[in-house]
Amino acid sequence: MPDLMNKITLPLAGLMLGLAAAGNLVSYHGAIFKILCGIIAFSLLLLLTMKIITNHKHIQEDLHNPAVSGVASTFPMSIVVLSAYINSFLPNMAYAMWIIGIIMQFALIIYFTRKFVFNFDIKNVFPSYFIVYVGVAVGSVVAPVFNAINVGKVLFWFSFISYLILLPLISYRVLKIRPIPEPVVPTLTIFAAPASLLLVGYLNSFKPINMTILGILVFLSLFMLFSVLLYMPEMVKLKFYPSYSAFTFPLVISAIALQSSNNLLIKMNMGIPLLQYVSYFLELLAVIFVIYVLIHYANFLFIKN
Repeated sequence: MPDLMNKITLPLAGLMLGLAAAGNLVSYHGAIFKILCGIIAFSLLLLLTMKIITNHKHIQEDLHNPAVSGVASTFPMSIVVLSAYINSFLPNMAYAMWIIGIIMQFALIIYFTRKFVFNFDIKNVFPSYFIVYVGVAVGSVVAPVFNAINVGKVLFWFSFISYLILLPLISYRVLKIRPIPEPVVPTLTIFAAPASLLLVGYLNSFKPINMTILGILVFLSLFMLFSVLLYMPEMVKLKFYPSYSAFTFPLVISAIALQSSNNLLIKMNMGIPLLQYVSYFLELLAVIFVIYVLIHYANFLFIKN
C-alpha cells in the first residue's frame, strides 16, 4: 500500500474525470456501463483522497509545479461530475459534493492566480491553464440536476470569458515558445476540452438556445478537436507519463458535446446525417482512449516497479 500511495499523483484525477464523464457518454447503451465507470471513478477518488490525507507534503510539492498544479483542478471537477451519479439515492450528499467541488475549484483558481499568474513566466504557461479557469464550467453541466440553473449560467460565463482570454495566450506559448517538456506533451490534448465543455454547459444550463452562440461553440469544439487528433499519433508514441490522463476527458467531453448538439439539431428538424456518424466515431475513439489510459495506469500503479 505505501508503494501504491507513492505512485499516485494529481494527474490521476484526470483519468478519474475521464471515467466519470465516459459513464455519461455511454449510459444510453445500458446502465451497467455507467455503473462500471462510476465504480472505477469513485475508487480513484478514494485513492486520491487517501493520498491527500496521508501524504499532503507530496501534494504540496505537486502544487508548486505549474504543469501539475493546473491539472489539480480535475480533482474537484470529478467530484462535481460524480455528484450526479448519486443524486437519485443520496440527494443531500450529492448536492454537498457539487457545492464542495465548485468551492474547491475556485480555491484552486485563487491559489493558481497568486502563485503563477502574479509571478508570470510565459515558459510556465501550459494547456493545463485551461483546466484551472475553464474547468468550472463543469458546474454548469451538472447544474440542472440540482435545479441551480442560474448558478450554472454564472459558471458558464465566467468560464467562457476565461477561455477567450486564455486561448491566444496558451496558443502562443505552444506554437511560438518552445519546447514543451516531453512529460507535458500529452496535455496538448487539453486544447480539445474547453470549447466542448462550454458547449455542453451551455446546452444544459440555457433555454432557449441562441443559435449564434451554439454555432460558435460547435465550430470551436470541432476545430480544436480535429487539430488535436492530427497530432495524436505523435503523442501516443511517447512512453507512459502520468500526463497520459489528458487523453481521456478532452475526447470524452468532445464526444458528448457533438452527441448533444446532434440530438438538439434532430429535435429541431435540422439534423445533419454526417454529424451522426462523426458522433459515433468520436464516442468509439473516446472509449478506446479511456480504456487505453486505464490499462497503462493499472500497469503503472499495480504491476510496474
